[in-house]
Amino acid sequence: MQKRRWVGIMLLLVVPGLLLTVSCAQRAAKPMTESEVETMAVKVAEKAQQEEVAKRRVIEEKRIRETRVRQERAKAAAVERARRTARSSFLNQDIRFNFDSAVLLPMAEDLLRKKAEWMRSNPGVTATVEGHCDERGTNQYNLALGDRRAASAKTYLINLGIDASRLNAISYGEEQPVDRGHDEASWAKNRRAHFAIK
Repeated sequence: MQKRRWVGIMLLLVVPGLLLTVSCAQRAAKPMTESEVETMAVKVAEKAQQEEVAKRRVIEEKRIRETRVRQERAKAAAVERARRTARSSFLNQDIRFNFDSAVLLPMAEDLLRKKAEWMRSNPGVTATVEGHCDERGTNQYNLALGDRRAASAKTYLINLGIDASRLNAISYGEEQPVDRGHDEASWAKNRRAHFAIK
């Protein structure tokens, strides 16, 4: 009796499943109409086109980002080069003086205006103006002349609006020549005010 009951339960479970499987198989086997095929083809083509457009958009956005990054890097590099060039000019362009003189020449004034502009752009910088002379004259005289040259350049910068607390002046007289020659060309290079920064 239990065996019959068990077989009955199994049949109740298996038969509906078989019927469902057969009906699903029959539905899948039903051929599509021509309009359904065309609709399906259009949908597949549209999806492929959308995927292609999306792919192109991703590629274009990546290209734009890479171009922007390259431009920003180039701009930053140009700014850094300009900053280094300006700093180098400030440090390496000396103010020249005539023999036995601390009077600023017009060319020296132009150069000092550029140095003042650089100092305004770099407000944290403190500069030392070094006065130098050629080898002619006594050590004491040249130290005093170097003082006057450094003071002349410093005063000009202060008159251009640079705070005096940002400027120091010192004289090296003839002790630190840039050219060790003993002729007018060498002496002209050594009569100068040089700038150092802290």
